[in-house]
Amino acid sequence: MKRKISILGSTGSIGRQALEVIEKLPDEFEVVSLAAGSNTELLNAQIKKFKPKYASASNLNEIEGAIAVTLEDICSDKENDIILVAVSGKIGLRPTITAINNGIDIALANKETLVMAGDIVMPLAKEKGVKIVPVDSEHCAIHQCIKDISQVDRLIITASGGPFLRKTVEEMKNATVEQALAHPRWNMGKKITVDSATLMNKGLEVIEAHHLFGMDYDRIKVVVHPQSVVHSAIEYVDGSVIAQLGLPSMHIPIQYAITYPDRFEGIKSRSFSFSEIARLDFEEPNWDKFKALSLAYEAGKLGGSATVCLNAANEESVFEFLEGRIKLFDIIDNVEEMMSKHTIIKNPDLDEIFEIDKEIRTKTREKLKAIV
Repeated sequence: MKRKISILGSTGSIGRQALEVIEKLPDEFEVVSLAAGSNTELLNAQIKKFKPKYASASNLNEIEGAIAVTLEDICSDKENDIILVAVSGKIGLRPTITAINNGIDIALANKETLVMAGDIVMPLAKEKGVKIVPVDSEHCAIHQCIKDISQVDRLIITASGGPFLRKTVEEMKNATVEQALAHPRWNMGKKITVDSATLMNKGLEVIEAHHLFGMDYDRIKVVVHPQSVVHSAIEYVDGSVIAQLGLPSMHIPIQYAITYPDRFEGIKSRSFSFSEIARLDFEEPNWDKFKALSLAYEAGKLGGSATVCLNAANEESVFEFLEGRIKLFDIIDNVEEMMSKHTIIKNPDLDEIFEIDKEIRTKTREKLKAIV
């Protein structure tokens, strides 16, 4: 029988690539629902092609060819076998919890869900018997490497180093938006690309890994690997290291997440060749230049609402940078200041998480107006 799938964020980078995967596996999937933000022109083209029963967008009146519903409606539909959560930002959190409460498995490509509320989401998924399979290439790699988590000593998360790996601090301080968006390996959305330039994205992935795999922060290591061939690795207690390798393509982790535990040929542009790769380099992150990584570890170890503060302050700051109103290093300076002034709530409930998120975003915007 075909797996019935819904995609939240179908017009974004991950959503579009997921539909390309599904198109290559017509006997395996039936698209139940598609959800987008404001890009209803592309959404309607997707509806015409994949013929979902339901669809959602910021303006429901613009939807053509499917029954217009909300994200909550989609995630309450038990017809789904799996929901790919590929929306960007905090909007993915409540629908994900709704889907879990309805016993629907999750392919997770939304960082905020675990960064903001990992202590709520993961125990709930366990209680409901719901599988959460990560889409991020790093977490997908770790997921593939783990046979028995109790025998794993360390998680090793790789980072390309982004466009400023070989740049000086001064060059990075004065970087333009175009330079920050010029990622050497991956083609991603603007926000995540800027996060990759500051290595905040890697910090957020550390927090995600902590929740996904129940690993202490002191046992999660980040290593810079410019080729982006080793997507991540694990070290077992006996010293054995198991890594997952592959060409830098998001089609592979997306397909793994939505077909798990099965594997299919699907989209494979070419076979992996060790001789063509020729060499793999690894180095320690420059903690002084990429302070965002340290801030993420700090927030994770503090726990509670500290990660909510980190995420909200960073996201609003990145938006200001993308508009050309602040410099790249202003992002990190602001995050550090917001964290230093934040009073941590140890076990916030969902309403408190959204309240804190709103408060930090407001304070961030007010502070950054002063910079401008």
